[in-house]
Parts: sequence; structure tokens; C-alpha cells
Amino acid sequence: MYLVGEALIGDGAELAHIDLLMGDKEGPIGSAFANSVSQLSMGHTPLLAVVRPNLLTKPATLVIPKVTLRDMSQVNEMFGPVQAAVAKAVADCVEEDVFKGIDIEGTVIMVSAFVHPDAKDYNKIYRYNYGATKLAIRRALDKFPDTKTLVFEKDRAAHGIMGFKVTRLWDAPYLQVAMDLVDMGKVAEVLKCVPQNDHVIIEAGTPLIKKFGLSVIGEIRKLRPNAFIIADMKILDTGNLEARMAADATADAVVVSGLAPASTIEKACSEARKVGIYSIVDMLNVQNPAKLVASLKVKPDIVELHRAIDVEESAHAWGDIPAIKKAAGGKLLVATAGGIRVDVVKDALKAGADILVVGRAITASKDIEHAADEFLDQLNRDEIDQFRVMTDF
Repeated sequence: MYLVGEALIGDGAELAHIDLLMGDKEGPIGSAFANSVSQLSMGHTPLLAVVRPNLLTKPATLVIPKVTLRDMSQVNEMFGPVQAAVAKAVADCVEEDVFKGIDIEGTVIMVSAFVHPDAKDYNKIYRYNYGATKLAIRRALDKFPDTKTLVFEKDRAAHGIMGFKVTRLWDAPYLQVAMDLVDMGKVAEVLKCVPQNDHVIIEAGTPLIKKFGLSVIGEIRKLRPNAFIIADMKILDTGNLEARMAADATADAVVVSGLAPASTIEKACSEARKVGIYSIVDMLNVQNPAKLVASLKVKPDIVELHRAIDVEESAHAWGDIPAIKKAAGGKLLVATAGGIRVDVVKDALKAGADILVVGRAITASKDIEHAADEFLDQLNRDEIDQFRVMTDF
């Protein structure tokens, strides 16, 4: 038996985070248990979990401090409320028959416990560590999470301690605000006025990048740290290099032109996947987007059906969006761009669009916030709380 569990409970300095290993005494967990007891490390001295002095919990459990213990106050927290909480949680699991079918005497548990140096409240330290240990045990025994839960949840919640979220596109449709601007003052105004909404994407347009370089992504990030930001570079060559440049500038997606050689598109898409950003193929002047997508060995994450600004007097033509998605194997977002107005939003969504790219209808509006809100209302999507810390699934 080799089981792994993890749980985070609480808040503030007393927050508890438990990493847990459970296994047979005669197996690798048992060997690690014995080695930890016999090979001490300064500031990380492991201790057997006892309910009270002279009353060892079962299965035998070893508590290992994650944070270096530098003074007696930290030592007292670890040897007091943390040790007691872990031991009591394990003992209560025995009473509640959580270990049903498991040889209690033949099993050992290793608990790596976090206590912040600023933690002071013993009551909270105890209660948070008790709850986290108990939850980690149940998760280990349930082999939580299964792959279905993992894939479903991975983009839906931000890391509770990281302090910002890396937005992913899992709840289409979205409004993409295209900033084809050359004035940083205007950029700042747009970013200030566009609503903070989980369904808003910010695009650093090609003119903006050409004038200020990729450093403009960082400037946008200062004003909208949690935004999904697209670098519309319209890459035509050196696809892998330029995709990595966009990622290094903290962009969440990079645009490659559909007119580029297939090898360039594929390299850009492959590099984007390596560095964890989205690849977008702009189909401006591409006659058969579905055929191009089908021919690519590496598929993009997003295809943008793009009517050029210079020909916006022509009628909207969304093309065969279902055929494009089918050519990509079904897992593809399609964006529509070029002169999008509020009155055509429903038509675009009905045609299968996942992202509506809107430029001057928002950025040149006298009331930017109101203009953006009008488009968002048409999407009919609720806000998403991606900062939740899930303990129940």
C-alpha cells in the first residue's frame, strides 16, 4: 500500500497544509518512516504523533515540520497543537472506522505539516491541523482526486496562496477587447473602464505591439494582473521563438498568421503548448480555414475568423464554424473579429462562435464601460469565483 493525501484548511497565519503518505511498515513508506526518525535534520526534527504524552496514536504517525523551526515558540507550536491535532485526527479516524480493512499495526503514516512563523493562536493551529489531517487521510484512502475531477477543476480555481489567478478559457463565450491602439494613455483608460469580468479577454493589438514592443504586455499586466492577455503578433516566421517571446512577456496567448508556412504555425502551436499558453491562428485572407486546420500536424487552441478593418463595409461571414471545429478534432475555440457590433452578437453565437473580438465599438466609445457591458449582457454568462479553495467536491 502506498497512498498519498493532501489538504489545506483555514486562513491567516494559522492556515494548515498537510501532505500525507500512508503505507505498509514493510514497504517504502515504512523505510522512509524509519529513516526520518533515525536521520535527523536541524530545524526539521520529526516527532511521533501522540494524543498526550505516553499515548501514541495508531497507525503510528510521524509529524515532519515543513518550515524550519528557528526558535522555541515554533517548536512549542509543533510539539503542542500540531502534534496533538494530527494524533487526535488519526485516532478519531480509527474510532470512525475510516481505516476499515486496513491492518492498523502494519501501517504507518507520515505527515508533513506547515506552520507559518507568524502563527500565534494555538486554538486555530490545533483545529485547522486536525481538519486538514483528517481530510488528507480520507483523500488518500479515496485516491482523491480521480482524473475526471482533476481535469474538470484544474482551470476553475486559483491557488489560494499564490495571490493571483492564471485565467484559462473553459466557460465560453468570451468578449475579447482588441486594443489596436498606439497611445498608452488610451490603453490605460480602456483597461480602467472595461469591467473586471471573468469573461473579458484583453488583446494587445498588432499596432500596439509594433509601437511599444512586447513590454506592453507587462504594462497591461500591471493594470489588470489577473486578465487573460493575448499578444496579437501575427507571426509569419520563427514560430517557436516568437511564441516563447510572448510567453516570456507574460502573455496568455499568442497569435500566428494563417498565411505563415505550415511549419511555422505548427512550431508556434507546439511552443505555446510547451510554455502553457494558448495558440491562436488568425485566418485573415485564408480562403479555407477548415482545410488549413485539418492539414496541421499540431492543432491550435483557437482559430480567429478575421474580417480586416480595411474591408469592414462588407457583410459578416462567419464561415462554417462546425466544420473548422471538426477539422481540429472538436477541441477548439473559434473567435470572430472585424467590425463586431452588439446587434450581430446573437448571430455570431448562433453560428458557433466562442469568442467575440470587439475593437473600436468599445475602445472608441464615449462610454467604454457601458459599451463593454452591452456586449457582456449579450453573452448571458455569470461571474466565476476562481479564488475558491475547494475542500468538498
